Amino acid sequence: MTTEQIIISGILFLAMLMFGWGKWRYDLVAMSALVACVIAGLVDANEAFAGFGHPAVITVAAVLIISSALKNAGVVDEIASRISHLTETPIMHIAAMTAVVTVASAFMNNVGALALLLPIALSTSQERNRSPALILMPLAFGSLLGGMMTLIGTPPNIIVASIRAAETGVPFGMFDFTPVGLPIAIVGGLFITFVGWRLIPKERLEHNTTGKLFEVGGYLTEAKVPESSPLVGKMLGETDTEESNVEVIGVAGKRRFAKAVRASYQIAQEDILILRADPNDLKGFLEKHGLELLSSATPAFVEPDPQNEVMVEGVVSNNSSVVGNGVELIRRETGRTLALVGLARNGRPVTQRLRQQTFRAGDVLLLRGDTDTVDQHFNTLGLWPLAKRPIDLNRTRRVAVAAMIFTAAIALGISGFVSLPVAFLLAIMGYVLTGILSPRQIYDDIDWPVIVLLAAMIPVGNALTTTGTTQLVADSLIETTQGMPIPLILGLLLVVTMLLSDVINNAATALVMAPLGIAMAKALEVSIDPFLMCVAVGASCAFLTPIGHQCNTLVMGPGGYKFTDYWRMGLPLEIIITVISVPLIMFFWPL
Repeated sequence: MTTEQIIISGILFLAMLMFGWGKWRYDLVAMSALVACVIAGLVDANEAFAGFGHPAVITVAAVLIISSALKNAGVVDEIASRISHLTETPIMHIAAMTAVVTVASAFMNNVGALALLLPIALSTSQERNRSPALILMPLAFGSLLGGMMTLIGTPPNIIVASIRAAETGVPFGMFDFTPVGLPIAIVGGLFITFVGWRLIPKERLEHNTTGKLFEVGGYLTEAKVPESSPLVGKMLGETDTEESNVEVIGVAGKRRFAKAVRASYQIAQEDILILRADPNDLKGFLEKHGLELLSSATPAFVEPDPQNEVMVEGVVSNNSSVVGNGVELIRRETGRTLALVGLARNGRPVTQRLRQQTFRAGDVLLLRGDTDTVDQHFNTLGLWPLAKRPIDLNRTRRVAVAAMIFTAAIALGISGFVSLPVAFLLAIMGYVLTGILSPRQIYDDIDWPVIVLLAAMIPVGNALTTTGTTQLVADSLIETTQGMPIPLILGLLLVVTMLLSDVINNAATALVMAPLGIAMAKALEVSIDPFLMCVAVGASCAFLTPIGHQCNTLVMGPGGYKFTDYWRMGLPLEIIITVISVPLIMFFWPL
C-alpha cells in the first residue's frame, strides 16, 4: 500500500468509529474527515466543497422540499386516508408502506418513490401515534429492494447495462433484472415486515418525533356552515364528530353568543359551530363537510402574503400583555396583522366564542399571520413560541395540480430529457409558481446536517478511487479468488460490492466494480452476465450506513436514527440477500 492509501484508509476508519461512537454530531464528523483529507493532500482544496453541488446532494435536498409541497397540497392526506385502514397494527403499517414503495421503486427512480411515500409515512405514523422510526427505515430499505427489479429502478442497473453494451454490443433489457430482483424484493420485504423492524433500537421506536413534540389539549375554534355544506339540515347527532375526534361544544348565529346544543339540534345555514379538536383532526373534518374556518380577523385585518402565510402556536407567559385582555389587544398591538384562530386551555373547559375570551397565563393561542413579522409580534405580546409542527388549516387542497407536477418531474427524469435532480428542481419551481410552496419553506424544510454529511463524505469517498485504494481492493480480490469455486467467487464479488456501496455512491460503486467483474469472468473464461448481475445487486445493497444511498440519508433526520442504527437491520438483510441471490443469478444467468 502507498502512503496515500494508508492515510485515506485510516481517515475513513476513524470517521466510521466516530460515527459509531455518536459523541459528536455526524455532520461535524464528516466535515472533519473532509478537512483531514484536504490537509493530507488527498482532496484538492479547490474541490473540497464540490460535494455540495453533487447530484446526490441536490436530489436529497429537493426531495425534502417536494415532500413538504405534496403535504401542503393535500396529496399526502389523500393517499394516507386511502391506506389508513391498512395501518391499524405495526406489522400491517410496515407491510403496506414497504410494499407500496417497493412496487413504485421498480418503475420510477427509488429516490423519487421515497419522495412520494416519505410524507405519507410521517402522516400515518402521527395518526397512529407511532414513532416514525418504526416506518422510515423499512421504507428506505424497501425503496432500495424495489429498485433492483427493473432497468430504470436505480442508477447502478443503468450503468451495468451500459457497460455490458460496451462489452458485448447488447445492453440488459428493461426486465432482465426482474428474475433476480423480484425474489430478492419479496424475501427482503418479508424479512423487514416481520423481523427487521424489531432490530431497530427500542429507544427510537418509543420516541414519537411527529406526534409528541409537546402536549396541547384540543383547540377551541369556530367554523361557519355555508349553504353548500352537506351538514345543512342534518341533526348534530348525525355528524361523524366522534369518529373524527372533533367535539361540537356549541353553536352560534352570526351575532349570537354561543349556546350549548343537544344531538337533536338541526344545523342551519350560516350557523357558527364552536369546535374543540387537534388541528390535524380538525383539518379533515372541515374539508369533508365543506366548513369555513373562522378567526378573529375583522374587515380591517391585513391579509398576509399567501406565499408567507403561516399558523403558529404560542403560550401566554405570566407577564404577557394579553393576560386579562381579549382579541382586541392582539389586533391593536400587531396593527391588525395577526388573527386568533384557536385557543387551548388546560384545566378548565372553554365554552365562549373566541372574540369573548379573556386570556390567561398558560393559554395556548393558535395565530395566523405573516412569517416575516410573527417573531416580532410574539415578542411584543409576550408569547412563548411552541416547537414547530405543520399546521395547515388555512391551505387549499390542490391534490391534482401537485400530483401532476410531481408526475411530470418523474417522467422527465425517467425519459432522460433532463437529469432527475434538474427534474426535481423544475418541480419545486412549479410548486412555488402555483403557490403550493412558499419561498421561505424551500429553506425551512431542508435538513441541513444531513446535507452537510452527504456533501462532505462524497469527496472523501472519491479519494478512495483517486488514491487507487478501490483498485487495490479489486486486484486483491482477483488474486484471492484464484482456484475457488465460481459460486464462492460470485459471493465474494457481491459482498465486496455491498461493502463498497456502503461508503461511496452506488453509481460510483457500479462503475468501479463492473469492469472488475468482467475481468474476473474473462480470467475464468465464463460468461460476464452473472458477474455483472452480482455487481448490480451489490451496488443496490447499501443497507449498513446512512451515507451509502440517498434514501438512507433522507430518513435519518425524520426517523431520529443514529449512524449505528442502520447495520442492525441492514446486516442480516444483506446476509439474506447474499444467500439467495447467488443461486438465483447462476440459475437465470448460467455460466
